Amino acid sequence: MSDSPLRVWLEKEDRLLRLRLSRPKANIVDAAMIEALSAALDKHLGSAKLTAVILDAEGSHFSFGASVAEHMPDQCEVMLKSLHALITQMLDCPVPILVAIKGQCLGGGLEVALAGNLLFAQANANMGQPEIKLAVFAPAASCLLPERIGQSQAEDLLFSGRSIDGNEALRIGLINEISEDPSAAAEAYFDTHLASVSASSLRFAVQAASADSIERIKQKLATVENLYLQELMATHDAVEGLQAFVEKRTANWEHR
Repeated sequence: MSDSPLRVWLEKEDRLLRLRLSRPKANIVDAAMIEALSAALDKHLGSAKLTAVILDAEGSHFSFGASVAEHMPDQCEVMLKSLHALITQMLDCPVPILVAIKGQCLGGGLEVALAGNLLFAQANANMGQPEIKLAVFAPAASCLLPERIGQSQAEDLLFSGRSIDGNEALRIGLINEISEDPSAAAEAYFDTHLASVSASSLRFAVQAASADSIERIKQKLATVENLYLQELMATHDAVEGLQAFVEKRTANWEHR
């Protein structure tokens, strides 16, 4: 459907599932996008011959992030729980998810990317978790980044809210490969390394490689989600930061 926020199709004799965020230029990870991604995974992951998923985006940017309006106090619980359910669904994906990143990949957009396995990005891509600048934090990234790049590197990105380019992301292990055309690089990885393997055996390899880290992420995510909803959102500054962003004004921190 033309009004869908996501394009979904199969390639390579139905062994490769393609998911493409299709609301350029921002490709916001809002309720509709989350629902579309979850439905596509539900529909296709049961296929025995499916061997991999490629997640990319239309336009010049992967995603500007989650919907800030949906982070406001009256909506944030529903939004956060649905996003975290999608993250968990991606972590439980039985086949590798290859993510192709170009342009901006920020906030909730990067959290979705981090739930994949292998990440391919342009050298001038811009990746970061800027949530702290709005006086909130990134719950999923707080769980995913330490597992991927280590505690100290994760803390740098989460505490500063700064963004990094593809070269720095490669250096710290956030991404696997730099390419001018990351979607083509992800497809080439599939063709070279995955197309010839047994889909059933690859599923065991995926499970074996990540069983312990996924369990840690799931347990921590429940704790962090509660911290966000029950404690952070009860503070003045968290609400003020979000309202200031929506109203396009400078936030007034009261440090409480």
